[in-house]
Amino acid sequence: MTTTPQALFETHEATLQKAVEACRSRAYWSAFPEMPSPRAYGETAAADGDAAFAAYRDKPFELDQPGVTGTAGGERSPFGFDLGITYPVSDVDALVKAAKAAMPGWRKAGPNGRAGVCLEILKRLNARSFEIANAVMHTTGQAFMMAFQAGAPHAQDRGLEAVAYGWKAMTDQTPAARWEKPQGKNPPLVMDKRFEVVGRGVGLVIGCATFPTWNGYPGLFASLVTGNAVIVKPGPTAILPLAITVKIAREVLAECGLDPNLVTLAIGDTIAKDLALRPEVAVIDYTGSTGFGDWLEQNARQAQVYTEKAGVNTVVIDGTDDPKGMVRNLAFTLSLYSGQMCTTTQVIFVPRDGIQAGPEHMSFDQVVSALAGGVDKFLSDPERAVEVLGAIQSDATLARIDEAAKLGTVVLPSRAIAHPRFPDARIRTPLILTMDAADEDKYGHELFGPISIIVKTDGTADSLERAARLTRTKGALTTGLYSTDPQLIEQATELFVEAGVALSVNLTGGVFVNQSAAFSDFHGTGANPAANAALCDLAFVANRFRVVQSRVPVLEAAQ
Repeated sequence: MTTTPQALFETHEATLQKAVEACRSRAYWSAFPEMPSPRAYGETAAADGDAAFAAYRDKPFELDQPGVTGTAGGERSPFGFDLGITYPVSDVDALVKAAKAAMPGWRKAGPNGRAGVCLEILKRLNARSFEIANAVMHTTGQAFMMAFQAGAPHAQDRGLEAVAYGWKAMTDQTPAARWEKPQGKNPPLVMDKRFEVVGRGVGLVIGCATFPTWNGYPGLFASLVTGNAVIVKPGPTAILPLAITVKIAREVLAECGLDPNLVTLAIGDTIAKDLALRPEVAVIDYTGSTGFGDWLEQNARQAQVYTEKAGVNTVVIDGTDDPKGMVRNLAFTLSLYSGQMCTTTQVIFVPRDGIQAGPEHMSFDQVVSALAGGVDKFLSDPERAVEVLGAIQSDATLARIDEAAKLGTVVLPSRAIAHPRFPDARIRTPLILTMDAADEDKYGHELFGPISIIVKTDGTADSLERAARLTRTKGALTTGLYSTDPQLIEQATELFVEAGVALSVNLTGGVFVNQSAAFSDFHGTGANPAANAALCDLAFVANRFRVVQSRVPVLEAAQ
């Protein structure tokens, strides 16, 4: 099968235009079905995905790319088995040289052609969503439904969102113009001008262990559509989802007559640092720990670095007219994927004098009891619980749960749950503690995993001030507020706008503070220490390319 970038643009232009409009309107829209149903994906899609995942196991992953010097692997499913997959390890010099060599042809494809190719890659990724979901599930520990939705269609939507913004930014000016300046009685000055979008260089995407596709696709597609080659460096425990992605991208590029080395895979313990310091690497996208994110920002001075790092997400409870709905909503939030989301609430501020809950007053202890009881009840059925909790991704998170239990008063201990299908899965329920507001040295830093702390404050004003200060100093991706006071809600909204964090108010139904919808919700703001960019806005794409012009005088005879 062969095609051209322009032909792919014509095939996918309607989808691209809808994506651009959705980015502008912020209304609900999705290009890819989120439910893993046969109606959307085909009668055999689930079985085909299972078979494809099984076929990867216990053998080398086939990927023909430059400079291969050996193999590496070692992934283990958090559900209790080794994947047994090895991946090609490529020489850094060879990867960078091949990426640079591929860029001129990619530039000549133009904004439309590049967008068409990117949309075709996304279409093919979507067709293999079950395969990717299995890969995400058994590298990250997400339960299958979440691995499917967040790892496949929602991630693909985030990739499409980046393509839409990139295409919009690149086409803001015309690609060519005839410039004519009047000269009074003399003939006008006439110039033909061309304006060419040029990628800044090689892009580097450094993937994370928990959301390799959802967090990886925005940077990958933002850099690719704007004319850059991209080297993808997965986290060492979550290689397979991004390896599949790279392979599909290379297949599409080759079918278009383009150099497949526009997208390559980088494996190795130190290769991320080695690549990050290369002068050819002009754009870096990173999701992960604050330590390495800070190192990138301080040392990769030649590159535009986009980072999403750690933060302390908070909820302030002032009052509610639906205490049961509030508890149900927060119970799901704290339980989903065992708190291993960068958006999960860690600290819940509650006044020591309690809150007004409808016609009743709830003391601090009653609020604590309701939240702990809500989580415990929500997870009381083990078969249901494992489909929400998923599995613990890393040994470090398991150890952190045990260590965190020593920090405060335990009101809900974390417990192990047996998985009915995976007996060796490492599954833990949330740990909930209480502390006093003065214990900020204990709760005021990220405790990644199923760890939540209910903090006793001097009142809602104290709660809001502490939440805003934590956001400004430690960073946050989300914050929540429960209140029945319209004036206080408005004041809090202004406070958190100034602090630079997304606010959700009075969530009691099917929307949760730790979930973010492509085309409508901005993930991160770039306005606090948790992230220096938002997924996705124009600022996320516009600095990945430059516009270079050429101009030629038009002779009078040719006018």
